[in-house]
Amino acid sequence: MPQFSTVSLILSSFAVLIFTAIKLPQKIPHNIKEEKTIALPQKTENSQGKQTNLNSQSTQSFLIIGGGPKPEANEIAIEKNILYFQRTLRVLGYNSAEVPILFANGNNQQATVSYLDRNGRQMFKVPEIPNIKGASTLSNLRNAFQQLQSKKPDSVFFYFTGHGIRNPKNINNNLILLWNDELLSVQEFSSLLDRLPPKTSFVGMMSQCYSGSFANLIYEGGNPKSPVTQRPRCGFFATVKTRPSVGCFPEVNEADYEDYSSSFFAGLSGRSRTDRTVTSADYNQDGRVSFAEAHAFAKIDQQNVDFPLSTSEYWLQNQANKKAQETILAEPINATLVTARPEQKYVINSLIKMFKLNAEQSFLENEKTVLRERAKTEEQKAYVMRLRMELLNIGMEKRVRNSQNPQAIAILERLIECENGSWGKQ
Repeated sequence: MPQFSTVSLILSSFAVLIFTAIKLPQKIPHNIKEEKTIALPQKTENSQGKQTNLNSQSTQSFLIIGGGPKPEANEIAIEKNILYFQRTLRVLGYNSAEVPILFANGNNQQATVSYLDRNGRQMFKVPEIPNIKGASTLSNLRNAFQQLQSKKPDSVFFYFTGHGIRNPKNINNNLILLWNDELLSVQEFSSLLDRLPPKTSFVGMMSQCYSGSFANLIYEGGNPKSPVTQRPRCGFFATVKTRPSVGCFPEVNEADYEDYSSSFFAGLSGRSRTDRTVTSADYNQDGRVSFAEAHAFAKIDQQNVDFPLSTSEYWLQNQANKKAQETILAEPINATLVTARPEQKYVINSLIKMFKLNAEQSFLENEKTVLRERAKTEEQKAYVMRLRMELLNIGMEKRVRNSQNPQAIAILERLIECENGSWGKQ
C-alpha cells in the first residue's frame, strides 16, 4: 500500500500523473494455441425465475474473464469475485449458467486456486466456479469476441477480475495478466472491441491494478492522442492508471473483502457479497440502478485506498488544465453542487457528512482546515481524493456544456448515456 505524508502530496501527485501519455508500439504475443468454442448466452431469467428469450427484445450479452497468471497468483478472492458476480446475475434475473466465463486454467480439474489455511500456509485447490467455459487465454478471448461479432448483441457487459501491471514505457497502455503470463494491453484490447458491431454498446468493469489506463478504450486504437471513437463504449475502473488496487486476497472469509467490484455489484443488485441487503443506489429514483449509480455507490461503500474512475470522468479530467482545476476547487462546494447529477450529489453529500465539512467553503479551504485534521489514515486520504475528483468531474462537465463546442458536448453525452445504462435497459 503506498504511503503518503500529507493529503496534499496525494493530490499533487495525482494531478501530475493522470495526464502522462507516451506512445508504445503495439506488440501482440505469438504462438497462441486455439482452444474450444465458447457458447454465448441466448436467454435470461426474469425476477420470477422464468426464462426470457432476449432475441425477441433488446439483447444483453456478458463476457467474464478472471484468474491470475499462475497458481501462486490465482488468489481465492478472484474465484469468489466471479461466484459473487454469478449470484448478482441471478438476483437481477439472468441465467448465470449461460454466461461465458474464462477463468485461469479453465476446467481441467487442476488445483490452481491459492488460499491460506487456518495456519496461514499457502494451499491450492481446484476451481469451484460452475460453468467455466475455458481458460483465460488470449486465444479463448479472441474466440469469444469473434462469437460476439457473429451474434450482434445490442449490448455487452465485460467484467475482468485479476491482475494488472503498469507499462513502464507507456502508462496509457497498461496490461492485464492472463493465464500462463500472457499479456493483453489497452491497445490490443481496443482492437478486440473493434470486432464488435459498430452499434453494439460495450460496458467494461475492470478491478485490476492500474486499471484506469483501460479508460483509453474510448479512443480510437486505445490511444488518447487519437480521436474519441464513435462507437458506444464506456467503462468503470477500480483505480487510476498510476496506482495499484485492492482486491486479490488469499484469505477465505469474504466478509473481510473491501474492494471496488464488491461495492459496484452490491450497488447494482442491492445485495452484498455476504447476502446483506444494501441501501438502494437508485439516486435519481427512476426505478432502476444504472452503472453510473453503482459506481457512485462504490465510491462511498468501499473503505480502501482506491481512486475509482469511469470513462466520462477520465475524459473530463483530461480536459482540465491546472488553472481550471484550481478554479473549480476554489469554488464553494455548494456552488459546484448546483449542476451535479443525483449520483454525484450522493457522493459529495456523503463525504461532506463523513468529514463534517463546511459546504459554504471551497475544497481548498476545507483542505487547509478540516481535512488536515480529520484525514489521517490512508483510507481517509483516499476519500479526500475521491471528493476532489468528484468536484472536478462536476465542474468540468459544467464547463463542457457551457463551451458551445458541439463536438465536445456530443462526446460527453455519448459517454454519459453509455454509463447510465443498466443490464437489459440501455
